[in-house]
Amino acid sequence: MKPNVIVFFTDQQRADTTGAGGNPCGLTPNFDRMAFTGTYASTAVTPQPVCGPARAVLQTGKYATCTGNYRNAIPLGRDQRTMAHYFHDAGYDTAYIGKWHLASGRHEVQKEERGGYDWWLGANALEATSRPYDTLVYDNENRPVKLPGHRIDALTDAAVRYIDGHQDQPFFLFLSFLEPHFQNCFDDFSAPHSGAPINPLYMPPDLGALGGTSWQHLGGYYGMVKRLDEAFGRIRDALESLHMTEDTILLFTSDHGCHFKTRNAEYKRSCHESSVRIPMAFYGPGFTGGGNVAEIVSLIDVAPTLLDACGIPVPEDMQGHSLMPLLGGKKAPWPKEALIQISEAEVGRAIRTKRWKYSVQATDRDPVLDQGSDVYTEMYLYDLEHDPYELHNLIHSRAHQGVCLALGEKLVKLMKETGEGEAVILPQEKEKIGQLAVFDGEELL
Repeated sequence: MKPNVIVFFTDQQRADTTGAGGNPCGLTPNFDRMAFTGTYASTAVTPQPVCGPARAVLQTGKYATCTGNYRNAIPLGRDQRTMAHYFHDAGYDTAYIGKWHLASGRHEVQKEERGGYDWWLGANALEATSRPYDTLVYDNENRPVKLPGHRIDALTDAAVRYIDGHQDQPFFLFLSFLEPHFQNCFDDFSAPHSGAPINPLYMPPDLGALGGTSWQHLGGYYGMVKRLDEAFGRIRDALESLHMTEDTILLFTSDHGCHFKTRNAEYKRSCHESSVRIPMAFYGPGFTGGGNVAEIVSLIDVAPTLLDACGIPVPEDMQGHSLMPLLGGKKAPWPKEALIQISEAEVGRAIRTKRWKYSVQATDRDPVLDQGSDVYTEMYLYDLEHDPYELHNLIHSRAHQGVCLALGEKLVKLMKETGEGEAVILPQEKEKIGQLAVFDGEELL
């Protein structure tokens, strides 16, 4: 029997909002339980820290520069095949609920721009059609549909109704929220009234050191995270009541993180962990008891993983990898680094290994008009083992010159392998900084 698949997709959620990710506030008991009993990708990153490009990566299994969706407001090409196409071809009913952000308009989405999904209840820019207590989406015929309740609950209610009505045919359901993203027109993080903002007793060290808008916004942000986890629990409860838990694959993840204006003038679009680290956990057939996957997992790996888990051949043009060979503590070939492409705030590229984060920028390119460059300049180097919150940029450290050279070579190679052209990286001037030293071989970690 083919398993059902549900993707529970949040927007702008930091990995450290979850208990599994180190948050002590108890915001996410449902996610944490799934992470501990299913499969937890403890080092999950986005390859593009902005909404539209991250969604294009997730839907297609290809890098944003490969699909052309390197920034927001670029429709997903109609020739691009998504997970919906492959699941449909395998006999699944496919459904989408919530925020899409891959079409040409801001409100309703024309059928040919829905990425192949059969059943539809969504909007392109959900923040443009709704407010926290005024949810407006569009159905298959693009008729406006008002949903009651807070936006998180309203979309969850719709998902529960869909699940209840599709018990006799395998389905692939993508449930896409706006929260805990800020409401654009207010530049505010509004928690549900019945949940109220949560006193941020835990302030992540990067926010505590750098400030930004974190003291103003973190309470509302945490309130939305808590309500999202409660909604996720409701999905799991619905599956349990319908005896569908053991027949359904669940994925909880997000498009990117949130740095609360500590790294640039807004909330994401940077190479930093606060922008690129995301929560990710799976449960269900093939994933229950899968344990912790310690390797670096990228959002680009989701499509091949879900297809593989359902016995659907993974297309050769997908650029990610299936996690299935790694489950249960198994060892299998896996990339030692992840590529991150940055747009809109900068034309940037970064490479993340277990220990290092190295990032470059094309300083003479327009971050909106240009998707890449053939010349970049070094900007950031962080030692994640000793500086996990990236508070000490080592890009000018003479002791780390070898690290920069090694990571620069890896980055250029990785960019070329993923479809970008040849690139040159210009080094920053190095100088002696304190008593820092790097031992032989550490640049390869």
